[in-house]
Amino acid sequence: MEETSKIGVSIAEHVAPALSNLNLRDKLRSQAIRDPLTGLFNRRYMEETLDREIRRAARHKYSVGVIMIDIDQMKPINDRYGHDAGDVVLRQFGGLMRKTFRGEDVACRYGGDEFMIIMPEASLSDVWQKAENLREMIKRTQFEYDGKLIGPVTVSIGVAAYPELGSTVERLIQVSDAAAYLAKREGGDRVMIARISDENNSK
Repeated sequence: MEETSKIGVSIAEHVAPALSNLNLRDKLRSQAIRDPLTGLFNRRYMEETLDREIRRAARHKYSVGVIMIDIDQMKPINDRYGHDAGDVVLRQFGGLMRKTFRGEDVACRYGGDEFMIIMPEASLSDVWQKAENLREMIKRTQFEYDGKLIGPVTVSIGVAAYPELGSTVERLIQVSDAAAYLAKREGGDRVMIARISDENNSK
């Protein structure tokens, strides 16, 4: 019995560091692919994932949807309430996106107050409907900081899909970003579908 106990202790002493190393590796990987503020995936991971999904979609002949989201009032929020309040909005926004989209969808913080969702096997009409639902939900959400309501917060959204509106990562990002920019330029709080003629548009 004592010998068995010694063996158990010896195994535990060898296994514990290995488990610790695995946990550390998982933590480092998570830090490398996730935005620390929102918990969403970062831009680099998004670009790698979109490239992979486009390749898969080309093989299996299905579409991939892309949603580009730009928060309309971030500068006024930061100016009026401070950057801590702006961070609260971004963090809450990230939480809403994680709850709203399917497990197979990939929600990312594209940069600053821009976000992007990749939707495998989703048609352009499916993507538009999901984007419209998100727009409505954000508009109804109460954002609060230090006991004060912030906002109202609304979003400008551009949607696109492979292969109808682009066959590369760069193209899909470009047209969805141009559509989001157009939505914001026309007053915000709206969803715009990317157009092929947007090819040369940029922010």
